[in-house]
Amino acid sequence: MDVAPSPVPPTSPAPTPQVVAVAASGEHGFSKQTRPVVRLLEGLGVEGDAHNGPTVQHLSRMRRAPHEPNLRQVHLIQAELFEEVFPAGHRVLPGQLGENVTTTGLDLLALPVGTVLLLGDTAEVRLTGLRNPCRQIDTFQAGLLQRVLGRADDGTVVRRAGVMGVVRHGGEVRPGDPVTVVLPEEPHRPLGLV
Repeated sequence: MDVAPSPVPPTSPAPTPQVVAVAASGEHGFSKQTRPVVRLLEGLGVEGDAHNGPTVQHLSRMRRAPHEPNLRQVHLIQAELFEEVFPAGHRVLPGQLGENVTTTGLDLLALPVGTVLLLGDTAEVRLTGLRNPCRQIDTFQAGLLQRVLGRADDGTVVRRAGVMGVVRHGGEVRPGDPVTVVLPEEPHRPLGLV
């Protein structure tokens, strides 16, 4: 008796990287409000956002070195992080961790320094480094900091609260916009703290 081979279940294609949400806030606070669209301004950041500017705009950094270039113009987080922390009791929505752009289908943390993300029709963000998770995350939700900041088996610090970048080319960004990755020339350097 011939036995028909069992069918191989179809593999679902990897999700196409895209923007899930965009957010901005004109005030220096922790969370940002989601919006239907944000405009990225070349060399500055998100129009109307408190962190927009050519030099550092984060309050703690402004006190230390106000004339340094702003390498943290745009904050991006992958929505998959929200799914990972949910089983531990943390309900996090786009913009609540202070990010300007929430993505899906792309491991932002694995990208090298200098990667350019093409967002929507014209906007381009060049990645500069990792966001350093701070105590404000635990003020937002107790226990969340330990979910986004930890140590690898070799003792190195693992930061999972998103990546930072500068606007290389301006344009509007909306939920549903595609995200295209352009890697820099090799050798690649992993993202570090900025």
